[in-house]
Amino acid sequence: MSVAKRYKKKKKLGSFPYVSVVLSITLALFVIGLFGLLLLQSNKLKNVIRDNITMQVYLDKFITENDRIRINKLLAQKDYVAKENGSAAIEYIPREKAAEIFIKNTGEDFIEFLGENPLRDAFVIRIAPEFQQEEQLKKIKEELSKADGVFEVVYVQNLVQAINDNITKISLFLMGFATILLITIVILINNTIRLALFSQRFLIRSMQLVGAKGGFIISPFVWRAAFQGLMAGVLAASLLYMLLLYTNNVIEELKALQTTNELLLLLALILLLGVLIASVSTYRAVRKYLNMSLDELY
Repeated sequence: MSVAKRYKKKKKLGSFPYVSVVLSITLALFVIGLFGLLLLQSNKLKNVIRDNITMQVYLDKFITENDRIRINKLLAQKDYVAKENGSAAIEYIPREKAAEIFIKNTGEDFIEFLGENPLRDAFVIRIAPEFQQEEQLKKIKEELSKADGVFEVVYVQNLVQAINDNITKISLFLMGFATILLITIVILINNTIRLALFSQRFLIRSMQLVGAKGGFIISPFVWRAAFQGLMAGVLAASLLYMLLLYTNNVIEELKALQTTNELLLLLALILLLGVLIASVSTYRAVRKYLNMSLDELY
C-alpha cells in the first residue's frame, strides 16, 4: 500500500522535485539580487562622488565686502554651479576659518611661525555633473579667473579626470557583467527545471495520448513552477535583506548609499524574476516533451 501511494504521489500531474528546484532558484536569485545591490550602490557612490567635485575661487587679499557680495551673486547665476535645496551650492570660507581648519588638520600653527595669515578668503562651489568634463572645467576656470576680485581658481585636475575615466570603465564593466550573469542564471534555472521534469515525460505523453489538450497538461506544471519561483524569490529576498542588515552594522557608511525605494524595488524584482523565469522555463520544457516522439522520450 505504501509503495502504491509513493508511486501515485510520484506520478501526480505537475509534481516534480520541490526542494531541489526551490533551492536552486533561490541561490540563482540571491546571486542576481547581490549583484543588483552592488549596481545600485555603485551608482549611488558615483553620484556621491560627482556631487562632491568642487572648485575653489580664491579672492584678492584686500577685497571689500561689496566686491565679495558681487562675486557671490555672480557665481550663483552660473549654470555650472550645482543647486542644493533650490539655491546655488556655494560655501564662503573666510581666511580666518581656513586657518583654523588647516591648524586643526595639521596640528601646526603657521600663523605664529609666519606672524600673519597668508591664506585668502575663498568661495567653494560644487560643479553640476553635466559640466564635469575636463574641457568644460578648463573653460570655467578661465572664465572665473578673469572676474574682478578673483585672485586664483583651483580644482584638482588629475583627480577629476581620473574619476570620470574610472566611472565610465566601472559602469561598462558592471553592465557587461550583469548581462552575462543574468543570461547564465536564466540558463541555470532553465536546465534545473528541465532536469526536474525529466521524470514526468512519460506522464505528459500518457495525458497527451488520452486526448488531453496541451493547455490542460501544461497548466499544473506552470502554476506549480510559479509558486516555487515565488517561494524561491521570498527566500532570496530574505537572505539578501539579512545580509544587508549585517553589512550595515559592520560598515555604517554603506547606509548612505542605500535608499528604501530602490531596495524595495530590487526585492520586488527578485520576486518577479523568480515567478517569471520559473514559469517560462517550465512552459518551454513541457512544450518540448509534448512535441517529442516516443523514441526521443526514451
